[in-house]
Amino acid sequence: MLRPFLGRRDEPDLVALRELVPSATAPLILVADHLAKHPEHADRRITLCTMLPQAAPALVREDGEILVAMQTALPGLDASRDIAGALLAALDAEPGNVMDAPAASSPRLVEQRPDGLAGLPRLTDLLDPAPLEITVHSGFGWWLPSSDDDSGPNQEVAAMLERANATVVPTVRLSAVPAAYWCHPSDRWHLRWALPLAAPAGTVTDAPAAASAAAADDDDHAADDDVARSEEALLDALARLAAAERLTVGPGSRFVGFFRADGLAVPVWDLAADTEAERCEEPAAALRLAYRAALADPTPLNAQERRVRAGLVGRSLTLR
Repeated sequence: MLRPFLGRRDEPDLVALRELVPSATAPLILVADHLAKHPEHADRRITLCTMLPQAAPALVREDGEILVAMQTALPGLDASRDIAGALLAALDAEPGNVMDAPAASSPRLVEQRPDGLAGLPRLTDLLDPAPLEITVHSGFGWWLPSSDDDSGPNQEVAAMLERANATVVPTVRLSAVPAAYWCHPSDRWHLRWALPLAAPAGTVTDAPAAASAAAADDDDHAADDDVARSEEALLDALARLAAAERLTVGPGSRFVGFFRADGLAVPVWDLAADTEAERCEEPAAALRLAYRAALADPTPLNAQERRVRAGLVGRSLTLR
């Protein structure tokens, strides 16, 4: 599916957890409708995470806590339905189990269903509409359950964790701008910002996801000003800012293009050497305000802005 998390207010962050962020977690709350049908799930602790050991879809700890991954080894046709399938399987599994079944939306399984892909539940059908509370981690220490003793993991587990931690690119989620992530791969510094996009005309979203607007606080309501009505409008806004030399996140930064992930545009900036995440907060917040104003500008692009826009499109990449 082009936009597997369509309808969620935190769609950009869900895309980021699946495509950009190496190590992060967020507690999940099941939607009230599901809990009414399955009251036995009411007390389950569930954590959404970026990746699990061996890229497993989900696991159930010995204490019953469920971990569900966004990034898996063999994804199917629809990430939202794959994650939902892993979550539902984990809810029915015994403690200590790792979910290793094929993705719920794998082509082979979908072909065997009389209702096809449409009959599979989505993650957006199962979650309470409130936006996720995301914690970005510097490593994968959260893979290990908390322990009251000081013995630590055995040598094999410690070695696995060390190898996994070595792959983590330092990443920080900005507080001033939703779904904007600073990262420091090798000797480079970047900012990547997953931009929200309105649902395509005629799209009908599910009631729990649509209700997320009502569940959000005043700051989240303000985020509606960030939502482009279409990718065309989004590119127009970026072109206006670039032509005015305002498409920047601080001194020494350089806009390098954007990529598409799960149906959203994710602009990328190179940052000046040694730019730490906290130094991005103020310029990123200023850019967000400028972007809002550019989105609201009804005037047609001028000749220079059209040239800039053509260059932006030429520097785009779609992740598949």
